[in-house]
Amino acid sequence: MKKIHFSILLVIALLAGTQSFAQMAIDKGTKFINLGIGVGGYGYYSGGGGIGLNAAADFGVAPNITVGGVIGYRSYGSVGSYNYNSFDIGARGSYHFNELLSLSTDKADLYAGIGLSYFSFSYGGFTDTYGTVYVPIHIGGRYFFSEKLGAFAELGSSLATLKLGLTLKF
Repeated sequence: MKKIHFSILLVIALLAGTQSFAQMAIDKGTKFINLGIGVGGYGYYSGGGGIGLNAAADFGVAPNITVGGVIGYRSYGSVGSYNYNSFDIGARGSYHFNELLSLSTDKADLYAGIGLSYFSFSYGGFTDTYGTVYVPIHIGGRYFFSEKLGAFAELGSSLATLKLGLTLKF
């Protein structure tokens, strides 16, 4: 437990102590692409098994606000002759907290948002299919190793509870 607390304090100290020339500006024209994997899920139809693939694109439309799309797919396991497949596609919007939190680095981006998505779940060789429209939420962060390449982590209520991967900024 002490190691976890120390790790959290170390990450906070490193982020707080990062020196940079400017804070990351999220404005009209800013573009992000996330490509990653996802694990976890909610409920039976969530695709709670296996590792999913996901992609998201966010486009700056105003200071600190992005809108974009998200897509994800997961295929996993066989129970008897049944294969499980999950598919998710939708739109999302995010608010970026860099300015509000006065982050003094241009390497980090903290955000949260909401969306509108279609979720499809099938199993048994597509003999039974279930689909629904829902409102997913997300909270995440990006850290850039260079001006255009970084990593992201995102928690949310979509196809995967936790998404991890690479992010590109244009």
